[in-house]
Amino acid sequence: MDKIRLLGDFLRERREAVSPRQVGLLNSGPRRSPGLRREEVAMLAGVSTDFYARLEEGRERHPSGRVLDALIRVLALGPDASRHLYDLAQRCPVRYGGSTERVSPGLITLIRSWPTTPALVCGRFLDVLATNQSGAVLYDGLDYRDNLLRMVFLDPAARTFYLDWERLARARVAWLRLAAAADLEHPYLTELVGELALKSQEFRKLWACRDADDLTCTPQGIRHSMVGELDVTGTTYDVGQAPGQRLLLLQADPGSPSEESLAFLSGLDTSP
Repeated sequence: MDKIRLLGDFLRERREAVSPRQVGLLNSGPRRSPGLRREEVAMLAGVSTDFYARLEEGRERHPSGRVLDALIRVLALGPDASRHLYDLAQRCPVRYGGSTERVSPGLITLIRSWPTTPALVCGRFLDVLATNQSGAVLYDGLDYRDNLLRMVFLDPAARTFYLDWERLARARVAWLRLAAAADLEHPYLTELVGELALKSQEFRKLWACRDADDLTCTPQGIRHSMVGELDVTGTTYDVGQAPGQRLLLLQADPGSPSEESLAFLSGLDTSP
């Protein structure tokens, strides 16, 4: 049996060993099998349900280090199990920023209580640490969902997903610059910036600038494959109990067609 098949079996076994309550998923309804559902692991790890399903089924052979670290966090893997996961994925362990950040179960419960408001909890370097069902459905179809910068600059689909891609890209870079100011030598920051600069000419240009945008409230236009164009505003809040973490909410004007579309999306099932 090859390592890819063993990787899928390992993930499935560990997923079934984690109770919903352990990750803050309360009132999650009846279950046909123990542990977490695939879509719940995907949501908490910041990847698409389809991508995670491919991992378990042995159809995805190149999970990134960030994805592996997100799974380590969600599945509460200890050091030995984490090393085993990396070995099965045939990658060398790297200490990523996301692996050391934890989202409180209370905050996860809170964002899940907003059924029609997409919500994400981001780490200091824009790693997506947690999202709710509405957020998972909104971003479903984008491959790079583990980090907001990688989503914007490395996913070709982001160019059509965001109606004003250039403005959002500037805002994301400004967010990273502010977060990085206190720790410019952080190994994870160096690696992230290096990856983005190598793969994206637009990121290199924006990173070289010193513009600073107001990140607390950013209008966004989104073109979703199922409901068309959405007018939403992204508002960020500092997470007081976890310095460096930020809560990002995407909201539409009350009574607007965009609000109705978000309500429709929130009722969709992203499970395979």
